[in-house]
Amino acid sequence: MFPEYRELISKLKAENNHFANLFEEHNRLDDKITGLTNNPVTSGLDNLDELKREKLRLKDEIYAMLREADGKA
Repeated sequence: MFPEYRELISKLKAENNHFANLFEEHNRLDDKITGLTNNPVTSGLDNLDELKREKLRLKDEIYAMLREADGKA
């Protein structure tokens, strides 16, 4: 996610607990969604869309923080 910000992501994860927590939660949701999607029993769950929306919300927040830290916001 956001390869152009790889160095800045590493820096923010080390220096900003809120950013690190958001990043960790996004990755946790990504893993959970992938697992549910790949399982034929759970791939049609209604809450899967809710999880995807939450993951997107986190991604948007992470991106906003990256742009702000990079001086582009």
